[in-house]
Amino acid sequence: MQTTNDVIAVAHAIQQSVSPVFLLTGVGAILNVISGRLGRVIDRIRALDMSGEEMRIAHRSEMEVLLRRARWVHWAIILCTTCALFICIVIAALFVGSELGRDPSSTISLLFIVAMIALTSGLLCFLREIALATGNIAGNAKPG
Repeated sequence: MQTTNDVIAVAHAIQQSVSPVFLLTGVGAILNVISGRLGRVIDRIRALDMSGEEMRIAHRSEMEVLLRRARWVHWAIILCTTCALFICIVIAALFVGSELGRDPSSTISLLFIVAMIALTSGLLCFLREIALATGNIAGNAKPG
């Protein structure tokens, strides 16, 4: 049978996990955007690849940029997913600490820092992919 203190401890753990859950939602939204960009890059690579040999040669530099973009997006997805996984572990650690009656603050702090480093790195990879994409647009723009 649960005591009032047990219920209060679980309620407190739930309150503490709300912020990481919102962060997890935001990371999920970022992953959705990044994976959509990867899909567009892949579609363009396939379109160029299915064109004739002449077109492939003509679009060789675009294909190289697309492949670089795909690699940057790939790393952005890996790093943001890693962030999401660490946030999930943070949430689990909050509940495990609550259940065991231990203070998991040092573990949670370390996991959260690693999650933020992964998210920052993923966003930097995403930023690099955007720079490659917009650089390619600017390079293909025709004057007047």
